[in-house]
Amino acid sequence: MSAAAEVHAAAAALVEAFASNDTARYFTCFSADASFVFHTQPQPLTLAGYQALWQQWQAEGFAVLGCRSSNGQVSVLGDVAIFIHDVATHLRADGAEHHLEERETIVFRRQSGRWLACHEHLSAPTLN
Repeated sequence: MSAAAEVHAAAAALVEAFASNDTARYFTCFSADASFVFHTQPQPLTLAGYQALWQQWQAEGFAVLGCRSSNGQVSVLGDVAIFIHDVATHLRADGAEHHLEERETIVFRRQSGRWLACHEHLSAPTLN
């Protein structure tokens, strides 16, 4: 399997874990030093910070009800790869269901034979 195909598979596994609201499996897709930039948060997060925020959200009733990735593109640069895609998420938060259309960049790094996400940047889509 090519490196690009491996990254596509790693991205698909990450999205599937997120889509199924499988917290444990989702967070195993990230390296211990991962960082996160979300347009909904005022500052970047570390992995521990994101996990704490996720737990807080879940305590408040948050749940991912579904997620679909489309238009995925991979650029492999040695042991680092950049995955860009459009992401449609269906979730429950604040007592209501929400459908979000966003764009995301995930940087993967090959570690111990696996492609792990080491940076994720989620942004609102550009409107035409």
